Amino acid sequence: MEFTKLKNSLECLGYTVSEFNNAGDATMYLANQLRDSTIGIGGSVTVEEMKLYDALVSQNEVYWHMRLPENMSVMEARKRANRSDFYISSVNGIAETGEIINIDNTGNRVSAISFGHDKVYLIIGENKIAPSYEEALDRARNIAAPLNAKRLGVKTPCAIKGDKCYDCKSPQRICRNISVLWEKPTGSEYEVILIHEKLGY
Repeated sequence: MEFTKLKNSLECLGYTVSEFNNAGDATMYLANQLRDSTIGIGGSVTVEEMKLYDALVSQNEVYWHMRLPENMSVMEARKRANRSDFYISSVNGIAETGEIINIDNTGNRVSAISFGHDKVYLIIGENKIAPSYEEALDRARNIAAPLNAKRLGVKTPCAIKGDKCYDCKSPQRICRNISVLWEKPTGSEYEVILIHEKLGY
C-alpha cells in the first residue's frame, strides 16, 4: 500500500509523519527516541505485536495496563499512563483524508491522545487505513470493535457473532467513547508512525 496520500494529508493537518517498512524498524526507532522518560501506552494489540513495551521498559518508566507491575491495579496503571510525559497509542481507523478515529470503553485512551502529554505517538499499520472518514468510522465500529470485544471475552452481540456492531445495550459493551482527531490538537507534539504491515485490529 502506498502511504503518499495519507502522509500528505497528515502533514497538512500539522502532524509529523514517519514511515517504516516493518514493525521491527518502527520499534527500534521509538526505542531510540524515548529514553529516561515516563511513557504511557493505551490498550493496543498493535503495540503488543511490535513488542514495543519490552523495547522501552529498560530505558524508561513505562505504564501499560496490559503489562501490570506487581501490586499495581489496572486503574492505577491507566491513571499513571495518562500523566506520563509521552503517550503511545494505535488507532482503530484512519482516513486517507487524515481523520483519526478511536473507540474506547473506559475512555483512558481517547482522553490521553487528546491532552496532557509532551508528545503523542500514534502507530498505524496499513490495515487501519480507509479511503474516507465514513469508511474509517465503519472500520472502527464494525471491524476493530468486534475483534476487540471477542479478544476481551465480553458477552456482546458483536463478540458472539463476530460480524459487525449491533449498537447494543449490553452491560459489557466496550464501545462507550469515541474520539475523532480532525486535525492535530494544539498544545502537544504529535507523530504518526506509518508501518507497511498489517498490525492489530
